[in-house]
Amino acid sequence: MENKNYRNNSSQAKERTFDSLHSEKEKPKNENQQNGKDGSTQASSSDPSTSGHSCNQNTRKTSKHDGDSCNEDARKTSKHDGDSCNEDARKTSKCGGDSCNEDARKTSKCGGDSCNEDGSKTAKHMPVGTAPGEERSEVGLSCCQLDELKTLPQCDIKLGKLTFSKSHTVLIDVDSFRCGAIVPQDGRDLWLSSFVKMPCSPSSVSPKPDTQFGTFTFKSHSGPVSRWSLISEQLRALSKKKAAKAEEVQKAILRYNPRYEREWSFDALPRYVKEDIENLYEKLFPKIAALALMLPDQVKKPIPLLQRHHPASITLSQVQISCLLANAFYCTFPHRNTTSSNAEYHNYPFINFSRLFGNWSERKNQKFKAIMHYFNVMTNEKAKPEGLVTFERRWLSDAETPTWGKCTHTLHKLHVTSEGRIEGEDAQLLQVDFAASRVGGGVLDSGLVQEEILFLMNPELIVARLFTEKLDKNECLIITGMQQFSCYSGFSDSFQWVGPYDDHLERDEWRRLKRQILAIDACHFRHPMEQYNMEKVRRELNKAYCGFKGHHGHEEPDIATGKWGCGAFNGDPELKAVIQLMAAAQAKRGLAFFTFGDHHLCRRLQQTYHLLVTQKMTVGQLYRHLEKYCALRNKPNFHEGLFDYLTKTQSQL
Repeated sequence: MENKNYRNNSSQAKERTFDSLHSEKEKPKNENQQNGKDGSTQASSSDPSTSGHSCNQNTRKTSKHDGDSCNEDARKTSKHDGDSCNEDARKTSKCGGDSCNEDARKTSKCGGDSCNEDGSKTAKHMPVGTAPGEERSEVGLSCCQLDELKTLPQCDIKLGKLTFSKSHTVLIDVDSFRCGAIVPQDGRDLWLSSFVKMPCSPSSVSPKPDTQFGTFTFKSHSGPVSRWSLISEQLRALSKKKAAKAEEVQKAILRYNPRYEREWSFDALPRYVKEDIENLYEKLFPKIAALALMLPDQVKKPIPLLQRHHPASITLSQVQISCLLANAFYCTFPHRNTTSSNAEYHNYPFINFSRLFGNWSERKNQKFKAIMHYFNVMTNEKAKPEGLVTFERRWLSDAETPTWGKCTHTLHKLHVTSEGRIEGEDAQLLQVDFAASRVGGGVLDSGLVQEEILFLMNPELIVARLFTEKLDKNECLIITGMQQFSCYSGFSDSFQWVGPYDDHLERDEWRRLKRQILAIDACHFRHPMEQYNMEKVRRELNKAYCGFKGHHGHEEPDIATGKWGCGAFNGDPELKAVIQLMAAAQAKRGLAFFTFGDHHLCRRLQQTYHLLVTQKMTVGQLYRHLEKYCALRNKPNFHEGLFDYLTKTQSQL
């Protein structure tokens, strides 16, 4: 089967996708920190500095790979056992667990993950149940090749005409769309609790600001005025400039947010500008202001909130998203600046960019580069894309929830590898976002792990924070059509914005790029032993199944995932892998499982999967084994891993 590749072939844009993401989230002390209040992260189990991939094709050949290999001599003298090399091989190589030169990759044999350069095209996929030793005895016997999994372009999805429905809000005019034009849908403002309260709403008012003459301040005693008139006045003044200083941006924002003058810090903003070698930022500030001012003309129809337990979708244009994000940049959204428990939007992520402007760090500096590149593209009339993006909240009802102990499906296809990354090897699988319950996590603050990086490379995802309420235990968010604008290297503290990414994916009937991301939030276990509880196991099974399950009766792509909920969330990688295998089997979808350099997990998962499929294990049987395992795991002095337990009990399988 041909594995299509739609990436840009230029040296600048080649291989500009995400890197292997070694841990899931920074360790939160509470729910607010989980969603971005605390930027501190836990060290990854793998070296995050090796996780990056540059855009240049030649760089990839000589760069540090997320793999298992060493140099050629090391390969010749090593004992692989799937992934590892012997001690002498490690001493002679400069792998850091990940890298090797080009020749080494061509001549190496990678246990269960990859083959030589041509081998990936010619290697035989052993059928499920083939006896060990018939053709090969290494682990990975029953696993499939990556190109055997179904991608989004390979799915024969008949979308039909783009249209409104009770559960699908479309913010563009569908009649004009059918004629080839993308224009805003007319509508009237709704200042209601179930809709986004817009900065340009006539109902949005603010006290008239005080008048400043030199060092003297004259208090205003007049009544409230239209807040949009105050915003427009400031942004219009900025938009007329060829360049604007950081101090002018700060002054404008505080002019219509006076109550936060002593709370918000803007100390990082001048430092971003100072480090901008190309002097791009000061020229961009006026353009972003002009883009923000387009909001009343671009978004005329009210935006509904994607609320808990209400499955619904919103489709809007990429230009509309850029206007909304430009307003978020200038902190114009009302009622969105506080996270106190009694605040109207306390159950939503914050959307205004105020936290990004204060408390400088190198992390934020690199984030700012990615965001400003996005605005640089979207303010360029010749370059800005004109497509659509859909945000869909899904809810798994009680009627749809499987009785896991009675499920009769056997395990589906699995590709498992310690090389590569979820969004890199085949960006057109359904990519799992290891999400926070408030989507985006700390993207607009100091957080910088898997989800935050995903949102920075695809900034259109950030707009989901405007209207997506905190996900409940049986909900997920699926985004279709977002564009990748940047590429990066590193992870967490070593993260760096590398440069532009030229996205060449195909578009579907609704002019959405054929890229789909699934946001599912795992449980955060403050103590790891909490997860060996069947109530928690069912929660994770239902959460994964909610995202993996097909909802529209048409073909669905297979799934790219990894150590979901592990790392700082303290999930057991073996348990999480089995949970995702079960959910995918019940949904009848294959999995590409990336262990992010964890060679041991890669090898053991291959072995365990082979055991389960050769024994034709059903989801229900596996669930009952989890019940027994969790009961044993809670007994004193029982520390056996799940894979070992399943192997030892194979006579009962």
